Formats: sequence, C-alpha cells, structure tokens
Amino acid sequence: MKIAILPGDGIGPEIINQAIKVLKALGEPLEMESAPVGGAAYALSGHPLPDATLKLAKQADAVLFGAVGDFKYDNLERALRPEQAILGLRKHLQLFANFRPAILYPELAGASSLKPEIVSGLDILIIRELTGDIYFGQPRGVRECPDGPFKGQREGFDTMRYAEGEIRRIAHVAFQAAQKRDKRLTSVDKANVLETFQFWREIVSDVHRDYPDVALDHMYVDNAAMQLVRAPKKFDVVVTGNMFGDILSDAAAMLTGSIGMLPSASLDAGNKGLYEPSHGSAPDIAGKGIANPLATILSAAMMLRFSLNRAEQAQRIENAVKKVLAQGLRTPDIFEPGTTRVGTEQMGDAVVAALV
Repeated sequence: MKIAILPGDGIGPEIINQAIKVLKALGEPLEMESAPVGGAAYALSGHPLPDATLKLAKQADAVLFGAVGDFKYDNLERALRPEQAILGLRKHLQLFANFRPAILYPELAGASSLKPEIVSGLDILIIRELTGDIYFGQPRGVRECPDGPFKGQREGFDTMRYAEGEIRRIAHVAFQAAQKRDKRLTSVDKANVLETFQFWREIVSDVHRDYPDVALDHMYVDNAAMQLVRAPKKFDVVVTGNMFGDILSDAAAMLTGSIGMLPSASLDAGNKGLYEPSHGSAPDIAGKGIANPLATILSAAMMLRFSLNRAEQAQRIENAVKKVLAQGLRTPDIFEPGTTRVGTEQMGDAVVAALV
C-alpha cells in the first residue's frame, strides 16, 4: 500500500511527522513517499503543485496531506499561490466528497466554545461537495462593471453553478453515510435566494426516493449556522455545497474544542482519498513545537478505514487518541487548568505509546 506524503507549509511538516510516526508503529506494510507541495514546492520549482508531486499522488493508494499557505506568498498571482495545490489535487484526483466528522471527546467538553450541556455527546458528520460551486465556476475575474449604479467601475465576479450529476453523486454519498448512522440527513442550501440551490434542493429530494429509510430535512444555510451554535446535537449527517460546507465545517470544529481536533477525508468515486486536518498551515506558530497533531493523526486513521481497508488499525489509532486525552495530555489549543501541557512531538509519542 503506497501513501503519498505531502507535508506542505507552516506546521504541516511537524504534524505530518507525528502521523507518520503513528503509522509506522502499527507495523503495517505501508510504503510512504514524500513530495513538496504548496509554498514549499513553489520555493523549489516555481509552482505549488509540480508535475512530479501530482504524478505521485495519482499513483498512490492514498494521500496524506499537511497544510499549505504562508503570508510571504500572499502577493503571488492567484495561479501560483500555495492554496492552488489543494484545489488542483481535488480537481485532478476527482475528489468530490469531503467527509468532516465533528466529534466532541468527553474530556474536551470544557474546551468547547459552548456550554458542556449543549455539546456533550456531539457527533456530527458534515459531507461537503468539493469540486463544484462558486470555487470552480466559470466565468470569473475582474472587469469593468457593465451596468447598474456602479457602471464603469471595476468589479470582481464569480459564478456559482452545479450540474445535476454533481448533485446526485454527493447526495447518494450522503444518504449512504446516513444509513450507517442514525438515518437522518440535513441538506443545507440557500434555495430561497439562489437558483443554483433551488436546483440543489430539487435533485436531493429526488435522490431521497432511493433511500426511504433515511429522514431528510432541508435547511437554509443561515439557519443551519445558527442551529450549529444553538442546538448542534439536532444534526447527524449534513450535506451541502462547496462554499457553505467550507464555512459550516469550520464553525462545527470549534464545538469540539479546537479545529486542531478535526480530521477530514476527500474521496473519489472509488474511495481513493486525500486525508488532511481541517485546520490551516498556521505559519505564526510553525517551528515552535506547539501545534496539535491529533487532527492529522485522526486523518491517518480515516485513511486506513476508507482507502486502505484497515478498519481495525484505524480503531487502534482512534482508541489511542481517546486514551491520551483521558490521561490529561493537552497541546496549548486544548489546554485547561488541571491538565498537562505537551508539545507536538510529545503528543505524537503519547499516541504511539497508547497503541494496543
């Protein structure tokens, strides 16, 4: 089983190293090959997603990704910015389904931004469509405004669009995920304002006919955002578009105590995937040894489960993370009085020691 390791920028290499350490401790026959991506790749070759890196990602059985982005690249033209690497990988690998579980470990209830009685027992799965919507729609750009009260001025514009097949395939993924959980699915849209999401609601409702055992409800994105902080446990599986999913999954992350706890999987139609923490590259703390590696370690567990068919090994990692939290070990982002503050490497070592 070959894994492409793409550490990236900022804290990416630090957290990826801890996930590699855990994977090696499992004793599985895993071949791991690293390649530069993001700003690190641009610095070496002048492009955030070099051909060699993309080739490795295509050949591998799965991709373990750190994070990309650095303030020093903010003035590059859009096509050369580090963030284009992850967008390019999603496009070229056809990774259309993003799974972002938001689980609150009991030991972290006090670290959540909400009261423990509101979030205790939280277990949400957000499924985000990943290759369509306004992030990829054409045309886009900056032009002279052709009409309206600001005619003649410069304006920026993007295009929100979804094809029927795009909506159908993510809806099937979401309904099937709901069947394995509590058989409840919430589809989040903005059908009261956007034609794109009126169409989204129509197609999701039609796909629902194939899954009569799943209860489906529709919710506008603004209400969904409010309910996430008001009564988050009313959700089980949530499916939504690319932009709304990007925003809502980060909001859900804070319910769990820290975005440093949130893993993710981006899958193609055959369950080949790219696995990454939901947080960014955090260049402001890079090299300080204080980043939380648990989201990356849990992403590696998702990789074992979804792409490599090693569910038992995935469970070993997840149990080890629970054990470490129960021991009171905390990186600074989840530290509370009465717990033990540890660094990135110490947390990785603790997870390895807790593997059984």
